[in-house]
Parts: sequence; structure tokens; C-alpha cells
Amino acid sequence: MECICVFLTDKLTEYCEFVMGNAHNPRQNHLLDTLAVQAFERLLPHLELVTLSLGDVLYEPGRELCHAYFLTTAIVSLLYVTEDGSSTEIAVVGNEGVVGIALFMGGGSMPSRSVVQSAGHAYRLPSALLQQEIGRNESLLPILLRYTQALITQMAQTAVCNRHHSVDQQLCRWLLLSLDRLSGNDLSMTQELIANMLGVRREGVTEAAGNLQRAGLIRYQRGRITVLNRPGLEARVCECYRVVKEEYDRLLISSR
Repeated sequence: MECICVFLTDKLTEYCEFVMGNAHNPRQNHLLDTLAVQAFERLLPHLELVTLSLGDVLYEPGRELCHAYFLTTAIVSLLYVTEDGSSTEIAVVGNEGVVGIALFMGGGSMPSRSVVQSAGHAYRLPSALLQQEIGRNESLLPILLRYTQALITQMAQTAVCNRHHSVDQQLCRWLLLSLDRLSGNDLSMTQELIANMLGVRREGVTEAAGNLQRAGLIRYQRGRITVLNRPGLEARVCECYRVVKEEYDRLLISSR
């Protein structure tokens, strides 16, 4: 009887490890998933699974970066903060990328703040180990540089969108970019936070969200947005979303 109990306990442990291993997998990050087996196995013992909560600040402007964050289920906003404390989102990063591009671009720090927009998980890698792997794996740096080019495209297009397009269109772009980095259709985000991300007045976001809700595209209730009609959002959004998505697809997905 004791042997049977030990056997069942061992099997239960194996099953739990299997479930946990599939629930959190570094390969959920698209950049890590592009690595060859040998390179991935060298990094694997050093990848630390971390839980990121809504509002967590990963980096402040000008601070030395100690880790790279390869996101899997979380979304991080890169924000530019002005001297008076106001902020505007310049890009979002999710499972397609990494937070900490200064580590391989040579700058060591960034002028933007990195804040968790959607809670989830990431794998953290010490900066020295990332740089060491770049030095020994000639295929890693080109992957990271292609991602950086896609990120720069997103930043540039965000500036264009904020200057030339309506709040309705900006909100559609923001929702679609977020959905591309999530597994479902729900986002936890207050209108005040969205206004801070877009750099517009809260009243403008309230009106834009109301327009989308009346059109049957979203449902907004108590800080939670559910996208009901993604094709409708894509039909309503400005060209900025398409430009950014096509560049990510060209540089990252087509090369995988």
C-alpha cells in the first residue's frame, strides 16, 4: 500500500510539473522562440520567471538597466515623462519582444519609463548574460536588431497618430496593438490610465469609448474592456496600426 501511495505521489508531482511547465514557457516569447536549441539551452538556466502586476515600474528614465525582460503574458508600456510629471505612451511591448533594448544597443539606459500595462509574466535575464550570449551566438544580435527596428517603427507611427488622427482612431490602434499581445479579448484598464497612455484628456477617452461601445465594437464596464468585434475595430482604425503590424510581421514573423 505504501508503494502505491509513493507511486501515485510521484505521478502527481510529475503531472503538476508538466502543467506548470506548459503554463509558463520561455518559448511563449517570440524572440526566445527563434533561438536555436543550443543557444536556448544555454540561456534557460538563467531565465527567471517573474510575475508583473499592473502598474509595476520596470525601469525609470536614465537608470542603468540590469535585466532584460522577455515578456510572455504581460504587456509593458514605454512612456515618455515630461518635467511636470505628465506622460505619453510611445510604444507597447508584449510577447513579441523584450524590454531593455539599451542593453544591446550600447546605451545602457533609456529616456523612457517602462510600466506594466497588463499584468502577467516575463522571463528576466541579467544584462551580463545577455551580452555574453550575444558575443558567442552570431545569430542573436540580428534578431534583436530586427526587433528594435520594428519597435522604432511603432514609436514613429505613434507620434504620427497622436498628431494627426482622432482619439477614436488612436483608441482603436491602442486596443488592437494590445490584443495582438494577449491571448483573449479582455483588457483591464481604466479610462484615466488610457488617457495617460494616449496623452489626451480623460473626457476624450470617455467619448471615444462611448462611440465604440454604441457601435457594438467593445463593452466597457468598471475598468474592463471587452472587444466584441475586432474586424469592426480594424475597419475603423487609421493606417498606423497596419503600418506597425506589417513591419513587425516582415521583420520578425517572416524570419522565424
